[in-house]
Amino acid sequence: MKPERDEPKYLISAIAKILDIHPQTLRNYERSGLIKPSRSDGNTRLYSEDDIDDIRRVITLTRELGVNIAGTEIILRLKREIESMQAEFKTLIRYIQEELCRSDEELRNRFESILIKSPYKTVIHIEKRSDDKETS
Repeated sequence: MKPERDEPKYLISAIAKILDIHPQTLRNYERSGLIKPSRSDGNTRLYSEDDIDDIRRVITLTRELGVNIAGTEIILRLKREIESMQAEFKTLIRYIQEELCRSDEELRNRFESILIKSPYKTVIHIEKRSDDKETS
């Protein structure tokens, strides 16, 4: 069984070594609300692969791009909101496609035409039926 990316398994010392960062910096990031590691029953910080990705983003924003902690917090929050909206959008598209399968043929053909012309082509996958004619 493949371990989940969000499974907490790394101690703070391991993360500090992996990312070449002082453990106190990780504690400061947590205190600032930039990262939220899990805690064991004994209250030990445990980090997941997803946490490591978040820490790398924080390091990139603060050290390499010069963004302050408040700006980094806003950027990370907006990133999470965008990801959430993208997931909702994909769910909505799936729902619409399922409904179209239950709708009459004319409505489905019209809606597929609209989706094919959509600027969100990378998100939408329409299966062309063999009886459909290619349009430019």
